[in-house]
Amino acid sequence: MSEATSPVIVSLSDLDQGLDPQTLNDAFGPDSLGIIVVKDLPAHFTSLRHQVLTNASRLANLPPSVLSSLEDAESCWLVGWSCGKEKLNNKDTPDFKKGSFYLNCAFHNDATLEGPRRELVEAFPDHKTYTLANLYPPEDSIPGFERDIKSLVNLIIDVGESVARSMDRYIVGTVDGYEKGYLEGLVRSSTCSKARLLHYFPETEKDAGGEDDSWCGEHLDHSCITGLTSALYLNEKQEVVSPGDSDAGLYIRNRHNEIVKVNIPEDCLAFQSGSTLQEVSRGAFKAVPHYVKGASDAVGLCRNTLAVFMQPDLNEMVNENENFAEYSSRILKQNH
Repeated sequence: MSEATSPVIVSLSDLDQGLDPQTLNDAFGPDSLGIIVVKDLPAHFTSLRHQVLTNASRLANLPPSVLSSLEDAESCWLVGWSCGKEKLNNKDTPDFKKGSFYLNCAFHNDATLEGPRRELVEAFPDHKTYTLANLYPPEDSIPGFERDIKSLVNLIIDVGESVARSMDRYIVGTVDGYEKGYLEGLVRSSTCSKARLLHYFPETEKDAGGEDDSWCGEHLDHSCITGLTSALYLNEKQEVVSPGDSDAGLYIRNRHNEIVKVNIPEDCLAFQSGSTLQEVSRGAFKAVPHYVKGASDAVGLCRNTLAVFMQPDLNEMVNENENFAEYSSRILKQNH
């Protein structure tokens, strides 16, 4: 395993002005990690990130009756709360190591929406994974939960639009037939993007030191772009702490099939490519295989983070044979 590797880091202002070809190649080219980190974010980002990620622990510790009311089997547990519905590390074992809160991000396109546009809902009645409306915990259980997570998701997608604009510039120069401005337009207009607030439960003494210390097995996101916050670690008193293990965190398999650890500063956002982008670019732009590793001495610590999966509307074609509805359904069946 390689030592920690620094991804390309750019300021938001440089990103907005347009990145030079060398920076684009360093971030997304054949020798890259396929991930870019953006610094100098809006001033309210740090406090908003802290609030949303601490809310993940509050959510996970709500009474079982409340969490059950936030579960939605009809959506394949991809709306609201989900725990134990995914397979652990591509095995048949249910994954109870983490809990997830999913929400549709259509509100970024239209503040009145909690799911895709009506015409998409009507056109895809069998794809409730994407068409069912968002669920939220009662306001009095976690005050400001809905407001804060929407604000952070909107900020991440706003930055994602600038990232997409730069990725478009890189891809259009390397892939014949790629539609100019495709990715930026998708990120801006999609009503099928998803966010996932993740809570990795604290390990017990029994869990620690096992053969598999990965909190999340290696996988590809099936988005076009995934926006990521850095992780927030909390102890049993809900105090922010360091994981204390230099091996804990996000790992990526780079273009040369090497495993490298990627550090995301807490005041930054990271953006990586997913498998849908690999499809629409006909394989010229690779998705980023990655996994999360727990700290070997992290007994009693939980890990919280937020991922925003920027992806096409259900009717958008992603390859010659599948639209996004068909493609995502095939991928989800492999994971649930």
